[in-house]
Order: sequence, then C-alpha cells, then structure tokens
Amino acid sequence: MDTLIRSPPPQQPPPVHRPNDHSISSPDRTNEAASGGEVLLLHQPQKSSPNKRYLIVLAINYIFLFVGSVASSLLVKFYFNHKGSSRWVSTWIQCAGFPILLFPIFLPYLLRFTQRKPFSHLTPKLCLLSVIIGLFLGLNNLLFSWGTSYLPVSTSSLLLSTQLAFTLILSAAIVKQKITFMNLNCVILLTVSSILLALCESHDRPEGLTRGKYFAGYCCTIGAGLLFALYLPVMEKVYRDVYCYEMVMEMQLLMEMAATVLATIGMAVDGGLSEMKRESTSRFDLGPSWYCLTLLFNIVSWQMCFMGTAGMVFLTTSLTGGVCMTALMAMNVLGGVFVYKDNFGGEKAVSTVLCGWGFCSYVYGMYDKMKRDEEKVEISHGMEMTQIVMDNR
Repeated sequence: MDTLIRSPPPQQPPPVHRPNDHSISSPDRTNEAASGGEVLLLHQPQKSSPNKRYLIVLAINYIFLFVGSVASSLLVKFYFNHKGSSRWVSTWIQCAGFPILLFPIFLPYLLRFTQRKPFSHLTPKLCLLSVIIGLFLGLNNLLFSWGTSYLPVSTSSLLLSTQLAFTLILSAAIVKQKITFMNLNCVILLTVSSILLALCESHDRPEGLTRGKYFAGYCCTIGAGLLFALYLPVMEKVYRDVYCYEMVMEMQLLMEMAATVLATIGMAVDGGLSEMKRESTSRFDLGPSWYCLTLLFNIVSWQMCFMGTAGMVFLTTSLTGGVCMTALMAMNVLGGVFVYKDNFGGEKAVSTVLCGWGFCSYVYGMYDKMKRDEEKVEISHGMEMTQIVMDNR
C-alpha cells in the first residue's frame, strides 16, 4: 500500500521523501483547513500517476466501507434473530477485530514501500486523543447494539441516515464546514424522513415487542447516529496532525483497543466469556459452530467498515464520509427487506425516497462546486500565462 502524505503540522519539519517511498498526493485542490492552515500536498498534476494511486486507495476504502456497512448490519440482525441476546457481545464484536489493522500498519514497511517505521511519529497527544475517542466509540457501539436488537434492519438503517444532518451541523461548528442551500436541503429532507419513520412505528413494530422497547431502540439508534456524527468532524480535526495513511490506521488501532476494553469490562459485569459460552450452547438456535462463525464474520465486517470510514475521512472530509455512509443506507434497507423480509410499507418507501433525495441534492451541490472551482483554476492559470507573456515583452 502506498503512503498517503499530508503536510505535517507547521511546527514539525516536513517528512523526507526517500526514493523508495511511493508517496501518493491528493488530486489538485486548494482545500485549506479553516483553522489549521494545512493543505493536502499538491505536488503532482491531476492526471499524474500518484493521483491515480490516490484514487485507487480511495476506491478501496469505499469498497471496505460498502461491504462492511451492509454486511455488519445484516450480520448483527442475524445474531439477534437466532436467539443471540447479549448486547455486550454485540458491542464487543464491533471492535474486537483490531488486530486486523496490523496488516495495513506493518505491511507497507515490511514490503519496503516506505522507510517510515510503524508508530514512529505517533505523539503522546495523538495516543491520548485516540484512547479518549475510542471510549466514546465504544459507547456508540453499545447504543447501536441496543437499537439493532429492537428494530428491523430497514428501520434502524433509515434512522442512522440522520447522522448526515448531525455531521453537517457539527462539521460547521468544529471544522468550519460551509453551509450551503444544498446542505440545508439535505438536512431538512433527512430530518423529515426520520420523523415520518417514527410516526409509522405502530405498523412496523415486531410482534411481541412493547411500545417502550421500540422507542428505546429508536432513541438508542438516534443516539448512535449523533455520536458517530460527532466522531467524524472530530477525527477530521485530529487528522490535521496526521500526514500519512499508516498513521490513520495506527490511531484507529488504539481507538479500537480502547473500545474493546470498555466492551470487555461490560461483558465481565454481564457474565464475561462464560456467558458467551452458555449463549453458544443453549441459546443460539443454530449451534456453537454457527455461533462462532457469526461472531467471526461480524468482527471482520465491522473492521472493514471502520477502516473504510477512517480512510474516507482522512482522504476527503468528514462530511463526504458521512454522505458516503448515507448512500449505503438504501442498500441496508433493501438488504433487510430481501434477507429478513422486513415490512416495507408506503410510509417507509416515502421515507426512503426522501433520504435518497437529500443525498442526491448533496451530490449535485458537490458536483456544482467542483465545476465552479475548476473554472476558477482555469481563469487563474489563464491570467498567470497572460501576465508572463506581458512581462516577457
């Protein structure tokens, strides 16, 4: 994997680019951080080979996010559908796969793609921030587990789509994201989508589930979306002190370890590993083998999801990462309908359309902004060339 380089903090000297360091610069853009004054390195023209490698790594991260998001949503529901009952186990499997992150951390160094030693530039400040954020991530995992255990996959997926609205508001407050008409339109549509979904809850509540538990799941899912929306712009701000992709994975490793510790403590209070063993033998109706496979696939899919999310935020922005996750909500809804035969009545169909409408409005706004930025760059280059010609006369 190539090393993705950001400019280091102003107080640090720039990293040395050695001949065998395959650096990847972002495509040409002047996306300067509002408060930090830091920009992505723009050494190469847009059609150069390094930018092609950047796009490849960006695509790989989105594939991880796509597969991990859809698979984890369905697998968590599979766990609860087959009499899995421990929400702490469901929380634990969302972060227990952190050893998988050792591969993207150490492979580039072992394969001589970079001379940077793993963890060599991870400061105590970044380590402390990673641990604190990891604990909040563990709380977010717990809220997600509670919400998923009570709600159909399609309902929880649509509720989680409101995290884009939260992300926009928090990005404006934390990283000074500009709010445009397209952004506001997206927020309004997603909010209306969530309210419409809540109003039709009496038709969608599973049999045997009380009204109180349904609304507990509803509130937990909204809370999980809010915490994750806070996580995205906070990480964008923290990543301003990070200049390569491997450092992102190193911080992600520390976050997942902290979240795993929190979940393990919860499991210990709730019965620990003995509870997991009893659940696999006497509660899970498919038997111990399927129980272990379910947990294993859950662990892998969740790590793919978190790796993809972290990579998207680092390579783009927190808002773009939130938009990409919202784009996957429709796939989660369809997955719940086709795999688990979730109810998909008229209200939920309208809610899905509103969700898609909000997402499309954001995408169009991004496309329009990109075209205007390109025109400004062309005009600027034209003026520079004219000035050069005038000076040479």
